[in-house]
Amino acid sequence: MAETVLAIYGPTASGKTAVAREVTELIPAEVVSADAAALFRGLDVLTAAPEYPARLVGVFDVEHDVSVGEFQRLAHEAIDDVLAHGQTPVVVGGTGLYLRAALSDLRLPPPPTEDSRRRWEEFYDEHGGVHAHGRLQSLEPEAAARVHPNDRRRVVRALELAEVGSTLAGDDLWSSETRRPTLIFGLDVPQDVLEDRIRARADSMLDRGVVGEAHAAFARPLSRSARKIMGLANFAELPPEEARDALVANNRRLARYQRKWMRRIPDLVPIDGERDPGETAAEIVEMTRRRGMLPR
Repeated sequence: MAETVLAIYGPTASGKTAVAREVTELIPAEVVSADAAALFRGLDVLTAAPEYPARLVGVFDVEHDVSVGEFQRLAHEAIDDVLAHGQTPVVVGGTGLYLRAALSDLRLPPPPTEDSRRRWEEFYDEHGGVHAHGRLQSLEPEAAARVHPNDRRRVVRALELAEVGSTLAGDDLWSSETRRPTLIFGLDVPQDVLEDRIRARADSMLDRGVVGEAHAAFARPLSRSARKIMGLANFAELPPEEARDALVANNRRLARYQRKWMRRIPDLVPIDGERDPGETAAEIVEMTRRRGMLPR
């Protein structure tokens, strides 16, 4: 029975999906997606969903409001099922929180209620970030020390949690052990190469019909989590070229954020992602074997 889990992380457009597929050509393995957007069906172009079978891709309709806790349960079940069939799970994701949730027994805070989220957002907007942050300091000083007053999303979330007796203060996502023996690889791609790939992928999305895909989704009652999918609102509401440019700019910012996540992952193994995906996959498999985590 297989025991090892392989994980592949990296910034958007770094080639994770292609490398993962090549790994499955080299060893008995199955891909488990840890991408928040890929969970939704009907958005294959926009979410750059893999063109090969993968677990946790296209699971929910866009009306479904998925939580990290729900995803974690599904990911654990998928990983355990792949292992039970004698294969190696290859967990692939660019959503850092979802990747960590898939690999660990992450203790997650309760999801916000619609009422509390709206109330604290209105409080922040009415009184300003400094005042809202001051309220957080009075309720949960340790959490306040971790959040900048201008970070509206995290200030609001910290206030929500403080209200129900939870906190962001313990939000060190990479401090706990993984559930299974796991080796995490981080794809390292030069910034200029990554930017070229981001632009090329956005152009390809237009050619493959992303505008029609977005309009079809927007014709349905979207859940809160589906509305967060990068580019969905832009392609549904803006001229195609403007939407593409907005997506490119947002993906550049996302890539910078994902690089920060990579630096936070203990024992992450950096690997050259600029090469042919087959070469990168071969190195991943060989390095895992040298560590005694895969049979030869």
